[in-house]
Amino acid sequence: MSRWTPCKQRDFVLRLRQLGFDGPFSGTRHRFLVYKQHRLAIPSNHEYSVPQLRLMIKEVEGILAMKLRLMNGVACN
Repeated sequence: MSRWTPCKQRDFVLRLRQLGFDGPFSGTRHRFLVYKQHRLAIPSNHEYSVPQLRLMIKEVEGILAMKLRLMNGVACN
């Protein structure tokens, strides 16, 4: 089983845009991405930890109503 690694914010946003999300747009506290009527807040730190990535990926899977396939257990690389 492969290990997860931290991911840069820029890489994560790029992957979400490839999945059909629009943005990022500026919000009150965080930037956010939009997919149809759903809004996904993007934390402001420049690198996301593994627990943070898992949480955001679960949220994205709920928005897209599909399971995301991760390459070698790595979320963004």
